[in-house]
Amino acid sequence: MKFRYSIIYPDKMFIERKNSPITGDEVLNIAKNYPWIEQFELSDKLNSNYPSLDFICIDSDRRYDPEIYSGEERSFRLQASWYENKKLEFTLYFGLPYRVKVLFGILGETEKYAVESIMGFSFEESLKYLEFFVNGNYKMIEEIYKNRY
Repeated sequence: MKFRYSIIYPDKMFIERKNSPITGDEVLNIAKNYPWIEQFELSDKLNSNYPSLDFICIDSDRRYDPEIYSGEERSFRLQASWYENKKLEFTLYFGLPYRVKVLFGILGETEKYAVESIMGFSFEESLKYLEFFVNGNYKMIEEIYKNRY
């Protein structure tokens, strides 16, 4: 699969979008090597946006199946934050399409798009879920939302 990504810097007003397609391995390397602590310290000092990386799958098999494709791609965001012990923790955002019944199913179903977020992940846990995303194992990511609430 191919991806594109965006970077939210604490000291820049605009989101930097990287539209050149990258591979799943490149996604993982970008997340692993991103200067999270330095960027978060800058964010803390400037009292501005938390540093984030947002990855979007641009060529999943969903695109070619009109039964399930609504035009929205799946996305995964890592957003850094501190907690009491000054340890870096992450909020994960997962954008996914889901089916809803129109008028209790009488008028059929339609697909909507939602972004779910959940806080309190370590760097290692975040990378594990990012790897699930990169490999197209979306069910594993959806499970964290079910298990945490």
